[in-house]
Amino acid sequence: MSEICQQSVSLSAASISPARVQEALRPWEIPGECVLEGLEFWQTGRYGPICNGLLKRDGASTAVVVKSLRDGPNRPEAKEFVEWVLFHATVCKHEKLVRMLFCQTKRLPMYLVLEAYSPGNLLHFLWTFRNTMRDSDVGDPVQHFSERSVFLVAKQVAAGLDYLMSEHRLVHGDVAARNILIGPGLSARVSGLGVAFAGRQTDPAIRQRAAEVPLKWQAPERIMKQPTIDRSDVWSFGILLYELITLGSPPYPELEPQSVLPQLQRSYRMRRPEDCGGPLHDLMKYCWMWSFKDRPAFSSIMKLLDSYLYLAATKALCISEAIDIYEYNKKAGLLS
Repeated sequence: MSEICQQSVSLSAASISPARVQEALRPWEIPGECVLEGLEFWQTGRYGPICNGLLKRDGASTAVVVKSLRDGPNRPEAKEFVEWVLFHATVCKHEKLVRMLFCQTKRLPMYLVLEAYSPGNLLHFLWTFRNTMRDSDVGDPVQHFSERSVFLVAKQVAAGLDYLMSEHRLVHGDVAARNILIGPGLSARVSGLGVAFAGRQTDPAIRQRAAEVPLKWQAPERIMKQPTIDRSDVWSFGILLYELITLGSPPYPELEPQSVLPQLQRSYRMRRPEDCGGPLHDLMKYCWMWSFKDRPAFSSIMKLLDSYLYLAATKALCISEAIDIYEYNKKAGLLS
């Protein structure tokens, strides 16, 4: 599978022939001895159904997520889906990024197989802590999520984003808790690469998707439609830190999405959350510097997280307010 890793991430349908795309994906095509079992519909993705299931090979089972192309002879969409698969094969080779296992692109149905991560979505994981911390013994180590945990998760995310930029000159474009996967031992992986993929395409309709990111997570230059740069991800990373320390609260809960930019222009920044230590809040404000040139690179962020770790509190975070999904989506600006 290492052959594909040598391809440039900028490869697109316009720059590589279908035959070469198929050759690049050949090492990733699912072997005949692999069997997908117990597939259960999870949600509808951009290209079609997304299912959870098991990949069985040589008597061993692996939990997987299968993203498939919907039925139909839509050739432009099929071509884009294959490009999407190639993008994953090229980029997802770092331990802190979602891992691609196999694909099927030579015949229908086309699909992409990704390794599942449990418990999964970081935002939902944080919300679960709100409920369990209210209803159970706060001393239970299984339920423990502290400011120190924030540092540990954040460093892993920063490592994945640093890799995207340093190795591929790739801006993620949608850094948020909803796009991070959490696994055993608070291991974290970056996912949600749709905006990054769209931003590298030549088709205007596909590139437009790169702008479809909720305003409250965007850096000022992105809200103002200026070119996206790596330090735009740094701003969003600061929002992610806020999500972590507040166990999944929506950013700028007191502001309407359209009023965020005018307030930021007046030097407004979110105040220090409860249970957030000074060093962590300082890092948030560092990420939220108005000029992207004044924000730290992810390599520096990782060093800062390391140096501040010993100052992080180890008591379990506890927020009494339950999450109402509708209210969250409204405050976060996610309602269409």
